[in-house]
Amino acid sequence: MKEVIIASANKHKLDEIKSILKDYKVISMAEAGFFDDIVEDGATFEENALIKAKAIHEKTGKLVLGDDSGLMVEYLNGEPGIYSARYAGEEKSDRKNNEKLLKALEGTERQDRSAKFVCTVGICYEDGTTETVRGEVKGIIGTEETGSGGFGYDPLFYIEELDKTYAELTFDEKNMVSHRRKAFTKAKEILDKKLK
Repeated sequence: MKEVIIASANKHKLDEIKSILKDYKVISMAEAGFFDDIVEDGATFEENALIKAKAIHEKTGKLVLGDDSGLMVEYLNGEPGIYSARYAGEEKSDRKNNEKLLKALEGTERQDRSAKFVCTVGICYEDGTTETVRGEVKGIIGTEETGSGGFGYDPLFYIEELDKTYAELTFDEKNMVSHRRKAFTKAKEILDKKLK
Protein backbone atom coordinates (compact mmCIF):
# COMPACT_ATOMS: atom_id res chain seq x y z
CA MET A 1 0.00 0.00 0.00
CA LYS A 2 1.46 3.35 -1.09
CA GLU A 3 2.29 5.72 1.76
CA VAL A 4 1.08 9.33 1.66
CA ILE A 5 2.13 11.94 4.21
CA ILE A 6 -0.50 14.56 5.02
CA ALA A 7 0.85 17.98 6.00
CA SER A 8 -1.33 18.22 9.09
CA ALA A 9 -1.48 17.20 12.72
CA ASN A 10 -5.24 17.81 12.96
CA LYS A 11 -6.84 14.48 13.93
CA HIS A 12 -10.31 15.37 12.56
CA LYS A 13 -8.84 16.43 9.23
CA LEU A 14 -6.70 13.28 9.07
CA ASP A 15 -9.71 11.05 9.78
CA GLU A 16 -11.65 12.73 6.98
CA ILE A 17 -8.72 12.39 4.56
CA LYS A 18 -8.18 8.73 5.52
CA SER A 19 -11.82 8.01 4.66
CA ILE A 20 -11.20 9.44 1.16
CA LEU A 21 -7.74 7.94 0.52
CA LYS A 22 -8.77 4.44 1.62
CA ASP A 23 -6.38 2.69 -0.79
CA TYR A 24 -3.34 4.50 0.64
CA LYS A 25 -1.43 4.33 3.92
CA VAL A 26 -2.14 7.85 5.22
CA ILE A 27 0.20 9.17 7.92
CA SER A 28 0.48 12.56 9.61
CA MET A 29 3.56 14.74 9.33
CA ALA A 30 4.35 13.90 12.99
CA GLU A 31 4.20 10.16 12.21
CA ALA A 32 6.67 10.90 9.41
CA GLY A 33 9.00 12.56 11.92
CA PHE A 34 8.33 16.16 10.81
CA PHE A 35 7.81 18.61 13.68
CA ASP A 36 9.03 21.93 12.22
CA ASP A 37 6.80 24.99 11.96
CA ILE A 38 5.90 25.80 8.36
CA VAL A 39 5.47 29.48 7.46
CA GLU A 40 2.57 29.80 5.03
CA ASP A 41 3.46 33.06 3.29
CA GLY A 42 2.03 32.36 -0.16
CA ALA A 43 -0.36 34.75 -1.92
CA THR A 44 -2.88 32.02 -2.88
CA PHE A 45 -4.37 28.82 -1.48
CA GLU A 46 -2.35 26.93 -4.11
CA GLU A 47 0.95 28.47 -3.02
CA ASN A 48 0.30 27.77 0.66
CA ALA A 49 -0.73 24.16 0.00
CA LEU A 50 2.50 23.57 -1.95
CA ILE A 51 4.66 25.33 0.67
CA LYS A 52 3.47 22.74 3.22
CA ALA A 53 3.87 19.75 0.90
CA LYS A 54 7.34 20.79 -0.32
CA ALA A 55 8.66 21.51 3.20
CA ILE A 56 7.85 17.97 4.33
CA HIS A 57 9.00 16.41 1.05
CA GLU A 58 12.40 18.11 1.37
CA LYS A 59 12.94 16.37 4.73
CA THR A 60 11.42 12.98 3.89
CA GLY A 61 11.70 12.51 0.11
CA LYS A 62 8.21 10.97 0.22
CA LEU A 63 4.85 11.65 -1.46
CA VAL A 64 3.19 14.50 0.47
CA LEU A 65 -0.22 16.20 0.27
CA GLY A 66 -0.67 19.65 1.79
CA ASP A 67 -3.89 21.62 1.82
CA ASP A 68 -4.99 25.18 2.41
CA SER A 69 -8.56 26.32 2.70
CA GLY A 70 -10.71 29.30 3.53
CA LEU A 71 -13.81 31.34 2.85
CA MET A 72 -14.19 33.76 -0.06
CA VAL A 73 -17.03 36.30 -0.02
CA GLU A 74 -17.90 37.85 -3.38
CA TYR A 75 -19.04 41.23 -1.98
CA LEU A 76 -15.71 41.53 -0.12
CA ASN A 77 -13.64 40.82 -3.27
CA GLY A 78 -12.75 37.33 -2.08
CA GLU A 79 -11.94 38.20 1.53
CA PRO A 80 -11.12 36.77 4.00
CA GLY A 81 -9.49 34.29 1.55
CA ILE A 82 -6.07 33.00 2.61
CA TYR A 83 -6.41 35.05 5.80
CA SER A 84 -9.61 33.24 6.87
CA ALA A 85 -8.15 31.83 10.10
CA ARG A 86 -6.72 35.21 11.16
CA TYR A 87 -9.31 37.55 9.63
CA ALA A 88 -9.88 39.41 12.92
CA GLY A 89 -6.19 39.44 13.94
CA GLU A 90 -3.17 37.24 14.56
CA GLU A 91 -4.62 35.33 17.52
CA LYS A 92 -7.07 32.88 15.99
CA SER A 93 -10.65 33.36 17.17
CA ASP A 94 -13.71 31.92 15.40
CA ARG A 95 -16.01 34.25 17.33
CA LYS A 96 -14.04 37.40 16.41
CA ASN A 97 -13.71 36.31 12.78
CA ASN A 98 -17.47 35.75 12.52
CA GLU A 99 -18.19 39.10 14.19
CA LYS A 100 -15.88 40.91 11.77
CA LEU A 101 -17.48 39.19 8.78
CA LEU A 102 -21.02 40.05 9.91
CA LYS A 103 -19.96 43.68 10.45
CA ALA A 104 -18.36 43.84 6.97
CA LEU A 105 -21.63 42.60 5.42
CA GLU A 106 -23.96 44.73 7.56
CA GLY A 107 -26.82 46.21 5.54
CA THR A 108 -26.15 44.08 2.44
CA GLU A 109 -28.93 42.25 0.58
CA ARG A 110 -29.06 38.45 0.36
CA GLN A 111 -27.79 38.46 -3.25
CA ASP A 112 -24.65 40.30 -2.08
CA ARG A 113 -23.81 37.67 0.52
CA SER A 114 -22.79 34.85 -1.83
CA ALA A 115 -19.63 33.04 -0.81
CA LYS A 116 -17.68 29.85 -1.30
CA PHE A 117 -15.51 27.62 0.82
CA VAL A 118 -12.34 26.68 -1.04
CA CYS A 119 -9.84 23.89 -0.39
CA THR A 120 -6.71 23.42 -2.46
CA VAL A 121 -4.55 20.30 -2.24
CA GLY A 122 -0.91 20.55 -3.22
CA ILE A 123 0.69 17.27 -4.27
CA CYS A 124 4.47 16.89 -4.05
CA TYR A 125 5.63 13.66 -5.66
CA GLU A 126 8.69 11.68 -4.66
CA ASP A 127 10.64 13.14 -7.59
CA GLY A 128 9.85 16.70 -6.39
CA THR A 129 7.34 17.56 -9.11
CA THR A 130 4.11 19.19 -7.96
CA GLU A 131 0.53 19.92 -8.93
CA THR A 132 -2.59 21.30 -7.28
CA VAL A 133 -6.34 20.61 -7.31
CA ARG A 134 -9.20 22.64 -5.87
CA GLY A 135 -12.59 21.86 -4.35
CA GLU A 136 -15.31 24.47 -3.79
CA VAL A 137 -18.73 24.67 -2.15
CA LYS A 138 -21.02 27.63 -2.82
CA GLY A 139 -23.21 29.17 -0.14
CA ILE A 140 -24.59 32.36 1.35
CA ILE A 141 -23.41 34.15 4.47
CA GLY A 142 -26.26 34.33 6.98
CA THR A 143 -27.08 37.35 9.12
CA GLU A 144 -26.52 35.45 12.37
CA GLU A 145 -24.82 32.30 13.56
CA THR A 146 -27.01 29.18 13.30
CA GLY A 147 -26.15 25.68 14.48
CA SER A 148 -23.72 24.35 17.05
CA GLY A 149 -21.60 21.93 15.04
CA GLY A 150 -18.46 22.52 13.06
CA PHE A 151 -16.03 25.37 13.61
CA GLY A 152 -14.84 28.60 12.01
CA TYR A 153 -17.37 30.19 9.68
CA ASP A 154 -19.61 27.08 9.66
CA PRO A 155 -22.48 28.74 11.64
CA LEU A 156 -22.68 31.54 9.03
CA PHE A 157 -22.25 29.47 5.85
CA TYR A 158 -25.72 28.57 4.56
CA ILE A 159 -26.16 25.99 1.78
CA GLU A 160 -29.42 26.62 -0.08
CA GLU A 161 -29.89 23.08 -1.49
CA LEU A 162 -29.69 21.62 2.03
CA ASP A 163 -31.47 24.53 3.75
CA LYS A 164 -28.87 24.36 6.54
CA THR A 165 -25.67 26.03 7.60
CA TYR A 166 -22.48 23.97 7.72
CA ALA A 167 -22.86 24.05 11.53
CA GLU A 168 -26.31 22.39 11.30
CA LEU A 169 -25.05 19.43 9.24
CA THR A 170 -24.13 16.12 10.81
CA PHE A 171 -20.48 15.05 10.47
CA ASP A 172 -21.43 12.66 7.64
CA GLU A 173 -23.59 15.26 5.83
CA LYS A 174 -20.79 17.80 5.95
CA ASN A 175 -18.25 15.26 4.70
CA MET A 176 -20.47 14.48 1.70
CA VAL A 177 -20.55 18.11 0.50
CA SER A 178 -17.35 19.58 1.93
CA HIS A 179 -14.81 21.50 -0.11
CA ARG A 180 -12.07 19.38 1.50
CA ARG A 181 -13.72 16.14 0.36
CA LYS A 182 -14.06 17.51 -3.18
CA ALA A 183 -10.40 18.57 -3.32
CA PHE A 184 -9.01 15.34 -1.83
CA THR A 185 -11.27 13.22 -4.06
CA LYS A 186 -9.74 14.99 -7.08
CA ALA A 187 -6.26 14.42 -5.63
CA LYS A 188 -7.04 10.70 -5.18
CA GLU A 189 -8.17 10.42 -8.82
CA ILE A 190 -4.84 11.91 -9.93
CA LEU A 191 -2.81 9.64 -7.63
CA ASP A 192 -4.75 6.57 -8.78
CA LYS A 193 -3.90 7.35 -12.42
CA LYS A 194 -0.25 8.18 -11.81
CA LEU A 195 0.67 5.58 -9.21
CA LYS A 196 -1.33 2.47 -10.13
